[in-house]
Amino acid sequence: MQKVVHIIGAGLAGSEAAWQIAKRGIQVIIHEMKPLKYSAAHKNQNFAELVCSNSLRSDDFEHNAVGLMHQEMRLAESLIIQCADEAKVPAGGALAVDRNLFSELVTAKLKNHPLITTINEEITCLPSHSDELYIIATGPLTSESLCSSILEKIGGQSFSFYDAIAPVVYKDSIDFTKAWFQSRYDKGDKYDYINCPLSQEQYYAFVEALLSAEKAEFHDWEQVHYFDGCLPIEVMAERGTETLVFGPMKPVGLTNPHSSVKPYAVVQLRQDNKEDTLRNIVGFQTKMKYGAQKQVFQMIPGLENAEFARFGGIHKNTFIKSPVLLDKFLRLREQPNIRFAGQITGCEGYIESAAVGLLAGYFAACEALSVAAVLPPKTTAFGSMLTHITDDTNIENFQPMNINFGIFPTIQGEITANGKFKKIKGMDRKTAYCHRALTDIQPWLKEIAA
Repeated sequence: MQKVVHIIGAGLAGSEAAWQIAKRGIQVIIHEMKPLKYSAAHKNQNFAELVCSNSLRSDDFEHNAVGLMHQEMRLAESLIIQCADEAKVPAGGALAVDRNLFSELVTAKLKNHPLITTINEEITCLPSHSDELYIIATGPLTSESLCSSILEKIGGQSFSFYDAIAPVVYKDSIDFTKAWFQSRYDKGDKYDYINCPLSQEQYYAFVEALLSAEKAEFHDWEQVHYFDGCLPIEVMAERGTETLVFGPMKPVGLTNPHSSVKPYAVVQLRQDNKEDTLRNIVGFQTKMKYGAQKQVFQMIPGLENAEFARFGGIHKNTFIKSPVLLDKFLRLREQPNIRFAGQITGCEGYIESAAVGLLAGYFAACEALSVAAVLPPKTTAFGSMLTHITDDTNIENFQPMNINFGIFPTIQGEITANGKFKKIKGMDRKTAYCHRALTDIQPWLKEIAA
């Protein structure tokens, strides 16, 4: 009798895993606690809810590791990328989506699949029996009861860190006598980003207010470890007065049509929904209290009368020490009928979470069908991320990681026509990583074709 695969959690990883399993003819049961219970960050009852941003980041698969992962997922017939492409909104070279439409599409496709059943319930402990297959895809906001059960099972081999949510404002409340439309270096459509300029004096006043604003407090027993790729803006400012002008407020590649004076800093707002009525303040994740956010962010020229559709927030993320606990097929070594997928494994980011979900789904399907699973080449985005979270030589320094060329096998150079070695640098090196990956992934795609 063919095995059923149970998936706990219907975020990006769980949704992608369910799709990969069901399309291979295997029955899936999704256990999702929403809408009976919500985490601190989730508000929408649909699957694959995006909470921190509407951006899946760069879609450039010729020079960028994230864009490469997008393309590999398209080639692997990813549900998440398919729905993202359908719900896409303008964002220059990035893949940004209408969040509500995106989650609605994912939910509809899964709920309408004849082999997928959803049970709305909170799973509070790891399954003890070993005759069925499970994928734990509860994400970085795993409920306390299930988290305790996992920790008990794995002997406390876990860490936690915190990331924050950026605020969203209504576009029609932005003052366009001060703000203007333009993408950096005019990439993409000029309407992709709205820019708000600050003079040096305004910037320093903003940073001072940011640092002195009232912040969310933590319990005495909580140790705060932020992920460097998603630092609250006030934490960045604490690292130095000029930090923000080299980060999310950098003024480069932009020309203010309202003034001949070059701005000292620029705040950008990215489209947040299909109708373009909402704009996300780029890079402005924050742990400030709501009242402080309104006061501080309305200091930004163009946002003096901004109306907030959502204030920023902060939440705890939990991940396991995957290189110690999981095998190369994402199985829990102590109980191999259980797999882990998504951000709880220590991958970081929406698209990375979905990619690990795709792999977990494919591996589980192979096990249910009693066929051998094939690992993706390490030179691909899939393979590099999988290696990062399962390589037991990475135990000491293991931390959550976005996909980046630093975790790919190194490309040193190439042999030229005259037989000499030529080192590849800069953009050519990034292009070489992408070209190698998209070449090497082709045999694997044929192996995993459903």
